[in-house]
Amino acid sequence: MQTSEQPLAPAAPIPPSLTEDGFLGSRLRLLQPEKGFRAGIDSVFLAASVPCGEGETVFEAGAGSGVAALCLLARNPTVHLTGVEISPRYAMLCEENAKRNGFQDHIRVIRADARDALRKDTASMPQPGSFHHAMANPPYFEEGKSTPSPHALKAQAHGFGPDDLELWVKLLHAMVASRGSVTIIHRAETMGRVIHAMENRFGDIRVAPLFPRRGAPASRVIVQGIKGSKAPLHLLPGMVLHGEGNSFTSEADGVLRSGAAFHLR
Repeated sequence: MQTSEQPLAPAAPIPPSLTEDGFLGSRLRLLQPEKGFRAGIDSVFLAASVPCGEGETVFEAGAGSGVAALCLLARNPTVHLTGVEISPRYAMLCEENAKRNGFQDHIRVIRADARDALRKDTASMPQPGSFHHAMANPPYFEEGKSTPSPHALKAQAHGFGPDDLELWVKLLHAMVASRGSVTIIHRAETMGRVIHAMENRFGDIRVAPLFPRRGAPASRVIVQGIKGSKAPLHLLPGMVLHGEGNSFTSEADGVLRSGAAFHLR
């Protein structure tokens, strides 16, 4: 789904510290660190869940190497996305991946701590309330409750303090306009904390569990709310990821390989 105005950049040699990984049935070829945080299906499902329309704007907190951002752009190439990434290395990879896949004109990468967007004296950050949608895959493990990764970038991507999840939700809320959507993917066990952080900021909250297999507890939840809405919360059926053996179900395969949207509303 590339456009003729955005030709693919010539593929440069891959440094030994990186791998080139295929996403969306290899429609996207993305560089990621061989060691450290590596994006997977969580990023693909996050991107598939954002209800963006033609020409709309999306804000991503913690863009990483750009997997979620570029999956979203592959599904809707007319979207304009702004991503904030604290790690200079991952921010550089995000920009490089955008060029390699022909989306460099539709993505802006800001190298900063996403939480700085809440400060009023930070000129480099976009204007609050200026986006149609926002998304994030916040760090999963609480500091002091898990063994940190020996790789600094992975530990930075996964660790967060007791109040940080609340800050992520507050940030995403600040960046979208009234009636804008915010979408978060997180561990199923933290669903209550995510919903609590979103209450009184969003309405029409939709919760979609992702189940590894039929009959197994959910491993992830996607939570999406609408800023300014007063509508009640909805618990959705979600999706079962795996069928027989290790094969994906047809619904999951549509999202992961064909770039289908995962509609929460």
